[in-house]
Parts: sequence; structure tokens; C-alpha cells
Amino acid sequence: MSETRDLVIIGAGPGGYLAAMRAAQLKKRVTLVDQDRVGGTCINYGCIPSKYLLHQTKVLKEATGTKTLEGPVGEVRLNWAKVQQGRQAVVDQLVKGLVFLLEKGKVEMVKGAARLRPDRSVAIRTADGERLIEADKVIVATGSRAAGLPFLKVDGQTVISSTEALELAEVPKSLLVIGAGAIGLEMGTIYRRLGTDVTVLEILPQILPGSDKEAVTRLERALKKQGLKISTEMRIESAEVSGAGVTLRGVCVKTNAPFEHKAEKVLLSAGRKPNTEALFDGPPFLEMDRGFIKVNAALETSVAGVYAIGDVVGGKLLAHKAYHDAVVAVENAAGMSRTVDYSALPASVYTEPEFATVGLTQEEAAAKGVKVKSGVFPLQASGRAMTMEAPDGLVKVLADGTDKVIGAHIVAPGASDLIPVLTMAVAKGMSLRELDSIIYIHPTLSEMIGEAALKATNEALHILNS
Repeated sequence: MSETRDLVIIGAGPGGYLAAMRAAQLKKRVTLVDQDRVGGTCINYGCIPSKYLLHQTKVLKEATGTKTLEGPVGEVRLNWAKVQQGRQAVVDQLVKGLVFLLEKGKVEMVKGAARLRPDRSVAIRTADGERLIEADKVIVATGSRAAGLPFLKVDGQTVISSTEALELAEVPKSLLVIGAGAIGLEMGTIYRRLGTDVTVLEILPQILPGSDKEAVTRLERALKKQGLKISTEMRIESAEVSGAGVTLRGVCVKTNAPFEHKAEKVLLSAGRKPNTEALFDGPPFLEMDRGFIKVNAALETSVAGVYAIGDVVGGKLLAHKAYHDAVVAVENAAGMSRTVDYSALPASVYTEPEFATVGLTQEEAAAKGVKVKSGVFPLQASGRAMTMEAPDGLVKVLADGTDKVIGAHIVAPGASDLIPVLTMAVAKGMSLRELDSIIYIHPTLSEMIGEAALKATNEALHILNS
């Protein structure tokens, strides 16, 4: 016997649980289905636990690296077992809070494997048996997972994904990281601070592929100073895994020289794949692209009444994009009319310094034929950065021929907290002059935003103009 619901949401990650909360506000009868805990990969195995480990290891780095401290600095160390307990405590507290909000919104939460049918009904296999729900609307939010290599698969021991990397009982002596994206650089930073010998291998010509070249070149320089060994244009062709560790072999694309790297463990962080293989109760019936679900600007799939959000639709795989998608999809499912616009979608990487970006890169703007004005303000000229002993980095603002801000890139401490000002500038089409007209607190790193905007028109006040 089937049941009926206004909305069934498959997947309780960031997009899924937020969609349920918004639907509850709209007084919809909602069922949220997932095999995992509420919060999905982001809260349980990704965004939140990684930031906890980054914070803890940053405290260690600052305590042991500050030149003005005295005393037995060499005796300071992290209690790794307590760090892992703290990580889990933070995750559990956040999940508990989410469950509380969903319960207050009268959202039904079901733990089980959901299968979608062409008529928008959802078959759910639970510990108590199978349920069938006929839904007026469905939102698919099943997320993504780490992609492996044809010759190297995650085994959870020697070959690990970010999930296992966050939960290691012991700190490895050496670690190979495949992929210099956000996950690879963040995890590499965590373990380097703990004393691990970290080597990062990237097949493309730069770290954080697709990002502004000038900005990531500055970031790479800073990371190498911290001891990360980073090599780009490295094509891995084979892997040998044994009880002693892993050996990677391949060729440098640029020089055609062979290479061999050995380590205790290897972290696979070279891209992600969508969780859609087990989505359908029968043959796939939604229009797909390499496993990702194709949607229109309203986030509706090729089947009317079925929407998809977050990682499962491709593009930039970011939790805050999933949050935004969730609200758009739910409101459209409720009869409203909204579309997504990712032209001002920010992103950040929580290394030290952090990297944050929004809008076009200088390379993308040039490829579009845009006449670009670029204003760069270095951290060496920031009084606040110097008081923090953090001179490595920059704020870069890009504008078109009319002085409209079209992109921005930051390499600085707290870059993720600075980028919203520039996200607003890109989203609202602000001019360089408007960006500089804001009164920034002194002394702060935010002052560099106004100075970078001034530099784009050769009117900077705290550095020389060309």
C-alpha cells in the first residue's frame, strides 16, 4: 500500500536537509530519505571535520612557530586521539541540531535506500521493510563521492579518500596526495603541520585548476615554504600497493621524464563522481551526462516534477551551491518561479593563507574578449597583515572596460571571510569606485579590497601606481 507526500527529498546532505527545512516553512508534507546521517558528506565527513582539523593543526603551527615565544617549544604537540574525539563531538553536535530543526518542522526522516520511479513514486528499503511513497514532487540530492583511478581504488587503509584521511587513528610518516584541488591541498596542509612528509601530484599545469593563475602561483609559493612538495603536470600511470605502502609511477607531461614516488599512504583527491548508480528503480529515465543529472535553470530534470540539486547536477561541487540550489528547487516545486545564476558563485580553500575567488579569472575574461583592468594589492603593504606576520598573499580585483567588477581573487588569512564583499560587488555589478567608496575598518585585511580597486585605475594610495 502506497503513501502520499507533497515532496520527497532523496539525500540528506547540505542541499537535502536545507530543502526539507524550506519546504517545512512552506507547510509542505515532506519525507527526507538517506542511508546516512543528516548532514551527508559535508557535515559528517567533509567541510566541517576538515575545518576542525585545520584549526587544531593551525594552533599547533602557531604555538611552535612563533619566534617571540620562549620555553620548551619542542615539547608542544597535539594529542591526536583527543583531536579526533573533538572532531567527532563537533560533528555530532551539529547533526543533533539539524535533526532538532527538522523535527520541529515536522519533516519525516527515513533511513533507507531510496529508488526513484518514472511516475515520481519513491520505493524505500528500510530495516523494517519496503515503503512506497507517491510524491507530488521529488528532489534528488544524492551528492558525490571521491573518484578513483582505473588502477588505484580506495581500500580505506593504504589508499584512502578524504573520509578516511579525516579519521586516521595515527598520523602517517609520509603521504602522497593525488590532485591539487581544494581537498588535496587542505588535507596535505593538515598532515604537513603534523610532521608528515607530504607530496602533492597534479596532472594539470597549476594547482587549483581553473583558478586565477597569478593568485594560485602566489599560494603555491606559500605552501611550498611550509614544506609541501608540489609537482604539477605529473601523469600517474601505475600504482603498486603493498604492506609497506604505495608506489606511484608515471611521467612528467612537460619534460617527459619518468618519476617514482613512495609513501606510507596515498590520498585520492582527483575529482568526484555523482551518486546516481543506485538512484533508479529500473533503467535510468532522467537525462544524464556522465552520471550527472541534467537540469534546466529552474533545476527541473527532464521529467516534470523531478528536480535535482547540488553535486549530483555537476558544475562546481560546493556545499553553499547546494544550499542555494535547495531553496530555488523547493520554491519552484511549490509553484514559484526562480532560476539559478552562478556568475557570482564564490569558492574558498582553507589552507594558510586561505584562497578565495568569485567571478571571472583574468584568463577567462581575456578568453571572452573582455578588456580587463586588474588591481593587485600585496599583503606586504598591509599594516594588519604585517602585525599578523602574514606577508604572503594578495587581493586582486578585476573590472571590465566600464569599470564594472567582474571577478576577484584573494590569497590571505581569512580570505573566505573577505570574499563576500567582492561577491556582492560581482553579483550587483558594482563599479571600482563603488567598491572603494565603502569605509573599511583600520587596521584590517579588508582595507586591501578598496586599495585593490583603486590600483585597477592607478589610484592606489598605499602602493606605487604604474
